[in-house]
Amino acid sequence: MNSLSDPHAPAALGAAVTVRALEAPDLARWDAYVAAHPEATFFHRAGWKRVIEDAFGHRTHFLLAEQDGEVAGVLPLAEIRSLLFGHSLGSLPFCAYGGIVADHDAAYRALDAAAQALAQQLQVGALEYRSLAARHGDWPTKDLYVTFRKPIEPEPEANMNAIPRKQRAMVRKGIKAGLVGEIDAGTARFFQAYSASVHRLGTPVFSRRFFQLLKDEFGDDCEVLTITLDGRVISSVMSFYFRDEVLPYYGGGVATARAVAGNDFMYWELMRRACERGLRVFDFGRSKRGTGSFDFKKNWGFEPAPLHYEYFLVRDRTVPEINPLNPKYRLFIQAWKKLPLALANAIGPHIVKNLG
Repeated sequence: MNSLSDPHAPAALGAAVTVRALEAPDLARWDAYVAAHPEATFFHRAGWKRVIEDAFGHRTHFLLAEQDGEVAGVLPLAEIRSLLFGHSLGSLPFCAYGGIVADHDAAYRALDAAAQALAQQLQVGALEYRSLAARHGDWPTKDLYVTFRKPIEPEPEANMNAIPRKQRAMVRKGIKAGLVGEIDAGTARFFQAYSASVHRLGTPVFSRRFFQLLKDEFGDDCEVLTITLDGRVISSVMSFYFRDEVLPYYGGGVATARAVAGNDFMYWELMRRACERGLRVFDFGRSKRGTGSFDFKKNWGFEPAPLHYEYFLVRDRTVPEINPLNPKYRLFIQAWKKLPLALANAIGPHIVKNLG
């Protein structure tokens, strides 16, 4: 791949770069490009187009850059239009990472210009890129999210020993309690644990259909690991696999999970299995600074790395702050925790689909 840092990369000297919308015949080419590009992530895969459209009803705008008939870059975008939370265009809502992936500077600039023109055409509040590297020093940013990534050691015992002592004790507590990990073909047990967990946090739940769509779209690269004790569900996690990485992305536990270190054991069991599969990176995903999730991942010995959320403002005057740490949502969160779980699970998907 040619580096974006080298404006004289040979590919940039060929024919002009063109940008157009992704079409059905392009899906395999798009995913092959993403699989090969070192800066691409699981969230750049073309399958997110169908998932976001079918699960939430949002319009997507997946942009494909081409040069000399070959893919030179990709940019997945989705548009959210909400009476409560505004009108936005982002890469990519519901995903930790996104932004432009390109072979060289000419392809990057072409995709960037196309995205900014689309944002102005749609008259959104803002265009948002969620990137692992900063690209726009002159754009407003949000310094809220970090990500946690760490190499997986080649032997299970080495991974256990790499966990800090106090956290390692929690993992051993789960092992001693007799917890068992099982791979589920479906999402029913996962949803039981996940929905109970987010309800305790005061967060609206995604729909059951969303998780089934993820399983259907990504197949074996979307896996559910459920932890049980004497046949009862304790915790469960939905993970994504991309190249040599595992990404536990959605997870949670029932009320009794804490007493037996259910979540601690769950992530260890996932790490152990990933190690035995020969994977090399454990991506613990994004967390907001100053949250329990942030502290939990730090306790595992992971060091936070900044995520660069950059904004091209169109109609908005300031960076949007749609997140649970915004003080104006505090009363909503407290009230949500008091709703019966069944009611929260029925209402939640209608709210969370507009949050991104």
